[in-house]
Amino acid sequence: MSTPSVPATRSGSRPALGSRGGPRTTVMAVPALLWYAVFMIGPIGAIFVISVLRWPGMLAEVYFAGLGNYRTVLADSLFWQAARNSAVQLVIAVPTMIVGAFMLGYFISTKPRGYRVLKVIIFTPALISASAKAMIFWGMFAPQGVINKLLGSVGLASLQHAWIADTATAFGCIIAIDIWAGIGYTATLYAARLDALPASVYEAAELDGAGHWRRMWGIAYPMVRDYVGVTVMLQFLWTLFTSAQNVLLLTQGGPGNSSTNLSFLVYQKAFVQSDLGYSQAAGVLLFVIGLVGMLTIRRVFRQPY
Repeated sequence: MSTPSVPATRSGSRPALGSRGGPRTTVMAVPALLWYAVFMIGPIGAIFVISVLRWPGMLAEVYFAGLGNYRTVLADSLFWQAARNSAVQLVIAVPTMIVGAFMLGYFISTKPRGYRVLKVIIFTPALISASAKAMIFWGMFAPQGVINKLLGSVGLASLQHAWIADTATAFGCIIAIDIWAGIGYTATLYAARLDALPASVYEAAELDGAGHWRRMWGIAYPMVRDYVGVTVMLQFLWTLFTSAQNVLLLTQGGPGNSSTNLSFLVYQKAFVQSDLGYSQAAGVLLFVIGLVGMLTIRRVFRQPY
C-alpha cells in the first residue's frame, strides 16, 4: 500500500512534518507581547526617566536634573552603607539558603517516613504574609521574647540581648528571616526536581558503595545543576529587590541605619522623604546590580556540555 504524498511547496521542497510557526503563531503571541510591553518594559522605562528628574514629591513641580541625581547618590555615604549591607545579605543568605534547601530537598526526595507531612511543614513559611512573619519574629527577638526567655531558662542569661535594637545584631536578624522564609520553599522545588531523576542512577551508585553524601553532591547535584542555577538566580533577585519589607516592618532601617539595604533605601527616599529622583536613580543602580548578578549566576551554573 502506497503512502499519501506530501504536497510540495512552490520551490519544490516538502514542508517538514509537524512544523509550526508562521503568521498565525505571531498573532497568538501579540496579547502576551503587549502585556509585557505595557506592564514590564513601561515601568522599567519610567524608572530611567524619573531618575533624571528633580521631583521632590508627587504634587511638586518637576525639573530636569540630568545626571545630578546619580552624582548625589554616588556621593551619599548612606547609599554605600546600604550597598555594603545588601552585599553582606546576599553573600550570607543566598548560599546558606541554597545549600540548606538542596540538602533538605534531597532528603525529602528519598521519601523517608512522614515526608508528605514534612513537605507541608517546610512549605508553610511561603504561605504566611509578610506582616505575620514580622509579628512572629518580633515575638522572638524582643527583649522579653522567646529567644531571651529560652536563654534565661537554660542558664545563659548573660547571652540575652536586645536583638533588633542593637546595631551589631539587627541586620543579622533580617538575614535570618530571609533564610527561614526561603529555605523551605526552595527545598520543595528541589525535591520535586530530584524526584524526576531515574532511580536506576541511585541504585547503580549504591551498588558501587556510594553513601548519601556522595549521591547527593556527586550524582544528584551535577544532574540538576542548571535547575539549581535557576533557583539561585531567583533567590538572588528576591533577596536583592524584596527584602525591604522585613526591614520596614521590624527595624525601619535602624538602629542608626545599620539595617538599611538598597531596596529599603529606594522605598525610604521615595515614600518617606519624597525624593523621587534620588530614589529612582538608586533604583536604576539597583537594577544594574541585579542584571549583572543574574548574568553572572547564569554563567557560573551553565552546564559544561
